[in-house]
Amino acid sequence: MLLSAGLLASCGDKQGAQDILGSLPGARVKFFNFGVNAPSVNFYANDRKMTAITSGTGVESTTGVAYGGVGSGGFYSAIEPGQYTFSGRISAATDKDLAVASAAATLADGKAYTFYMSGIYDATAKKADAFVVEDNFPADIDYAATYVRFVNASSNSQPMALVVKNPNAGNAIVGATTVTAYKSASPFVRIPGSVAADLETVAAGSSTPLVTRTGVALVVGRVYTITLRGDMTVTSTTSANRPQLDFTANR
Repeated sequence: MLLSAGLLASCGDKQGAQDILGSLPGARVKFFNFGVNAPSVNFYANDRKMTAITSGTGVESTTGVAYGGVGSGGFYSAIEPGQYTFSGRISAATDKDLAVASAAATLADGKAYTFYMSGIYDATAKKADAFVVEDNFPADIDYAATYVRFVNASSNSQPMALVVKNPNAGNAIVGATTVTAYKSASPFVRIPGSVAADLETVAAGSSTPLVTRTGVALVVGRVYTITLRGDMTVTSTTSANRPQLDFTANR
C-alpha cells in the first residue's frame, strides 16, 4: 500500500493537476416557448439538441417546454460562437421532432442571447413565429441598482414601452423603457436600489396601462427581462392565452 501511494504521489508530482473539463464555449443562449397555443417543444441549435426533459427512467420525456415556459430552468446554455438556425421541435410522440418555429442568428464570443418562440401557432400549417435578441446587459454591474429591459413577443400587440412604478411611493415612476415593437428588445434601464415594483406597458404617447403585473421584486445587482407574451385580443383574466408580462432574471 505504501509503495502504491508513493507511485501515485510521484505521478501526481510529474503531471500536476489536470483540467478534465476544459473551457466552456464562449457564447450563451436561453430559450422560451411563447408561441400562443404552440405544442411543447425541445430547442435546437442547427441539429444539436439544447434542451430536453429526462424522465425518472432515464429516457427523454415527451413533455418538452410548454407554452409560457423556459428551457433549462431559465439558465443559459453555453455554445460555440458562430452562425446557427435555432428551432423549436415538437417533443410529443406525434410529429416528434417536427420544427414548428425557427430563426437564424450569428452568436459572438462572450455575448448572451435569447431565442423566443412567439406569435400565434397555426395548427394547420404547424408553424409559429420566432426571433432572437442579444441580451446586451452592462458588463460592469452597479450593485446598488437593478437593470430591466422589455421584450415584445406578442405578435398582435402595438409598439409599447414598459413602465416600472414604486407603489410604496405613490406609484412614482422609477424607470421606463423605450417604445418597443414586436420581435424587438429595449435597452436595459438602470433603476436605483431594490424595489417591490408594479409593471405596466403603455402605447407611445399614452399613460393608459395595457398589460400590468404587480408586486415584482427587483433586487440590486440583478438584471431582468420583462417580456410581453400572449394574444392581445383575449380579455379573460384567467385564460392562459391572455396578455401577460413574464419576469426572468438574466443574471
